[in-house]
Amino acid sequence: MTDLAPKYNPNEVEKGRYQEWLDEDLFKPSGDKKAHPYSIVIPPPNVTGKLHLGHAWDTAIQDTLIRFKRMEGYDTLYLPGMDHAGIATQAKVEAKLRKQGKDRHQMGREAFVKQVWDWKDEYANIIKGQWAKMGLSLDYSRERFTLDKGLSKAVRKVFVQLYNEGLIYRGEYIINWDPELQTALSDIEVIHKDDKGAFYHVKYPFADGSGFVEIATTRPETMFGDTAVAVAPGDERYKDIVGKELVLPLVGRHIPIIEDQHVDPEFGTGLVKITPAHDPNDFQVGNRHNLERINVMNDDGTMNEEAGKYAGMDRFEAREALVKDLKKEGYLIKVEPIVHSVGHSERSGVQVEPRLSKQWFVKMKPLAEEVLKNQKTDGKVNFVPERFEGTLNHWMEDVHDWVISRQLWWGHRIPAWYNKKTGETYVGEEAPKDIENWEQDPDVLDTWFSSALWSFSTLGWPDTDNPDFKRYFPTNTLVTGYDIIFFWVSRMIFQGLHFTKKRPFKDVVLHGLMRDEQGRKMSKSLGNGVDPMDVVDKYGADALRWFLLNGTAPGQDTRYDPKKLAAAWNFINKIWNASRFVIMNLPEDAKPAHMPDTTQFDLADSWIFDRLNHTVSEVTRLFDEYKFGEAGRELYNFIWNDFCDWYIEISKVALNGNDEELKARKQENLIWILDQILRLMHPIMPFVTEKLWLSMPHEGKSIMTAKYPETHAEFENKQADNDMAFLIEVIKAVRNIRMEVNAPMSSQIDIMIQLDDEANKHILDDNFEYVENFLHPKDLQVAADIEAPKLAKTAVIPGAQIFVPLTELVNVDDELKKMEKEEKRLEEEVQRAEKKLANQGFVAHAPEAVVNKEKEKKADYESQLAGVRERMKELKESK
Repeated sequence: MTDLAPKYNPNEVEKGRYQEWLDEDLFKPSGDKKAHPYSIVIPPPNVTGKLHLGHAWDTAIQDTLIRFKRMEGYDTLYLPGMDHAGIATQAKVEAKLRKQGKDRHQMGREAFVKQVWDWKDEYANIIKGQWAKMGLSLDYSRERFTLDKGLSKAVRKVFVQLYNEGLIYRGEYIINWDPELQTALSDIEVIHKDDKGAFYHVKYPFADGSGFVEIATTRPETMFGDTAVAVAPGDERYKDIVGKELVLPLVGRHIPIIEDQHVDPEFGTGLVKITPAHDPNDFQVGNRHNLERINVMNDDGTMNEEAGKYAGMDRFEAREALVKDLKKEGYLIKVEPIVHSVGHSERSGVQVEPRLSKQWFVKMKPLAEEVLKNQKTDGKVNFVPERFEGTLNHWMEDVHDWVISRQLWWGHRIPAWYNKKTGETYVGEEAPKDIENWEQDPDVLDTWFSSALWSFSTLGWPDTDNPDFKRYFPTNTLVTGYDIIFFWVSRMIFQGLHFTKKRPFKDVVLHGLMRDEQGRKMSKSLGNGVDPMDVVDKYGADALRWFLLNGTAPGQDTRYDPKKLAAAWNFINKIWNASRFVIMNLPEDAKPAHMPDTTQFDLADSWIFDRLNHTVSEVTRLFDEYKFGEAGRELYNFIWNDFCDWYIEISKVALNGNDEELKARKQENLIWILDQILRLMHPIMPFVTEKLWLSMPHEGKSIMTAKYPETHAEFENKQADNDMAFLIEVIKAVRNIRMEVNAPMSSQIDIMIQLDDEANKHILDDNFEYVENFLHPKDLQVAADIEAPKLAKTAVIPGAQIFVPLTELVNVDDELKKMEKEEKRLEEEVQRAEKKLANQGFVAHAPEAVVNKEKEKKADYESQLAGVRERMKELKESK
C-alpha cells in the first residue's frame, strides 16, 4: 500500500500516468474474439489549431464509454485521427505566409503544400499532447489522417464509383463563391447575417424611346450581366410590354422583357432583372429562356472586362461608383435603405458572391432517398436525443446537389484528367498511362467528402477483408455536437449506406454548444473562449471530465462555470480523503477486496450494500442510455452522502472499538465498497481512480482492465434500506435541533422519540451503539405513547416525532437575559423604521423600490420581535 498525501493534487496524480498506460499497451483492443466488439472512431479534429472545450466534451464522453465497455469485457477500439480540413488549414497557412510577405502563387503548389504539411505536423503533435492530458485511451497504432495513403485510396474509389454511377457530374452552375479564398463553398459553409444594404431603384428605358420601367436591385454592380427583365405570366399591368426590348443603362445593350413563373407579382414593382450568371434563381430562368450567361466578376471579387470602365474595381467600390454615374446620367430613381440577410463565408467572413462556375457536384437526391428509406428500418441510425432524427430527415428531404470541388491546393486532388489534344475527360483511381497528353484537374475535394468516409475508411475499406473492418464496422457510437448534423453526420450516413450497405454507426449521441458564463457562444471576437488545457492545469483532467459529463442532458447547451469546476475538484478531494481513511485503517497484511459474508452484516452493512447494488444497477443503465448527468447524480449521492457521510462515520465506531472481529469485518466491507466505487468512477475519472486503486491492495496491473461492478442478489435488502433511512432521519433531526440552540454534539441531552408504529422501536434498540454515538442521549425514551413535554424543540420525521426538552439545552436565566437584549434592539429597529416611513418627504421623494425595501425591513423586524417575545414567554413558563 502507498502513502497518500493529505490533500488531492491533480498535477501530482496525473503526472506520468498516461505514458505508463501507453508503455503497458492498455489502450489496444483485447484481441479476445469471444468478446463482443465495441468501437468508436474519434471525430477527427482539424489540424488548424488547438482543441477547444467542444472537442474536450466530445472526447470525455467517448473515452468514458470506451473505458466503461472495456471494463464490462468488450473488445474495445477507440481509433484516433485528424482531418486535413482543406479550406480552413489553407486559410491559416496563407495568413501566416502573408505576415512573412509570401504568397502561395509565387511559391508554387509544391512548395506551398510542403508548408502546409509542416503546419499539420506541428499542430498534430499539439493535439496529441492535449489528448494525453485528457487521458483518452486511444489506440495510436491505428491512428489515421484524412490525407494518408489508405484514406486517399478510399476517396478516389468513392469518387470514381459515384462518377460511373452518374452520381457525380461536372457542370456550370451558380455556386457560392468566396472572393478572398477564391474557392467554391457548399450551401452549409455559408453563414447568413443581417447586413445594412439598399434597394437601388433604376430606370431601364424602352429601346423604342416610349418611356422606361422601374427595376429595384440590391446588387447594381451585377447589371452588366443582365440579359432580360421578367414579369409574372398573366400580370395585367405588363401584358402590353412583354416582348419589347429595354436598353441596359450605361451599357446600351438591348435586353428583352419576358414572362416567367419565378416572378412574384406582389413583390415590389413586379418587374425583375435577370442575371443568369450571378443569381441561382435567374440561372434557372435563363435556362428556361435560353438566355446568355454573362459573368462580370473575376475570382477575387473585382469586376472584369464585361463591366467596362469599372473593370478592375472591387465589387463594392464598383457599386458605389456605378450608383454615382446612374444618378449623374438620370437613371437613378431612389435609394431605399434596408437590412437584409446576406451570405458570408464560414471561413473568411467575407460576403459570398453567387457566381456562375464550372464545378464538380454530387447528385444528392438518390443518396438522400437511401437514407430516408433506411431510417424506417430496424437498421436505422438511432439519434440521442431522438428529436434530432427529424433534423436529419428534414435535410435529406430538402437536399440540394453538393458542390464538392474547391479551388485550393491542400486536399485530395480530384481524380479527373483532361486530354490536352481532344478535350475529353478521364476519371479514374490512377492517372492515365500516356500522362503527357493529360492534365489533371487542379481543384481538390471538399474536406467533408473525405471525412464522410471516416467511419469505414479508417478501418481499412475499400479492403472489405481487412480484419478491423470485418470486426469493428459498423461502429457503435458516434459522439458529436448537434451543430454538425448537416456537415458531417448526414454525409457519413449516406456514404456509409451507399458503399457498405450498412449504417456507419448504431447510435449518434449529440451534445450541445459550450457557452460562457453569460450564456454566449464562445468566439474569438468576444474573447470568451476557454482553453481546456488551462482548466486541466488548474483543476485536473478528472475534474474537467466530471464537469463535462455532468453539465447537462444530451442535446442541450451548457455553460462553462468555474464554480462547478471547483465543486468537481472538491468532490474528487472527498473521494481522495475517504480512500485515504479506508487505506490507513487497513491492517498491514490486508488482502485485495473480496466478496463479503452477508450473514455477518449489521443494519449499516446491509443498507450500504443494498445502496451499492442500486447505484451499480442505475449507473450501468444510465451509461447505456447515454444519460451521463443522471448517472453522475447517482454516483455523487452514493459516494458523498451514503458512503462518506454515513457509512464511514458509522464504521468508525467499530474501527475505534475493542472488538477485533467486528473491526476486521468493517475493514473488509470498506475496502470492497471503495474498490467498487473506484471502478464505477474510473470511466469518468481515470487518473485519480488509478492512483487510489493502485494504492490499496489490488489484483491486476491497472483498474482499467478490472471488471466493472455488477449487482449481487445477496446484497438486495429493501428492509435494511427502510430501517436505515429511519435511523438516519432520527440522527439528522436531533443534530438539527442541537444546531438551532447551539448545543454542542459532545453534550448529553434528554431525547424523547414518539413512534407512529411501535414496530420501529427495534431499529433503535438493535443499533443502540450508533444511537448513543451520534445522539449522545442522557435519557432516551422511545415509545408510541409518549406525552410531549410542555416546553421542547420538536422535529417531525416519517414514522416519528422527536422532542428535546428545552430546559435540558439552555440555562433559562441566561437565555432570558440574552432575549431581553435582543428584544430591546429589535424594538429600536422597529421604531426607527416607523419614524422613517412616517416622514412624508422620504415616502414622497425616495424611489418606490427604496420605500418598499424599508417597509420590508420593518415587517421583518416586527416578525423577529414577535418570535423573541414568544420564546421569552415559553422560557418564563418553564421556570
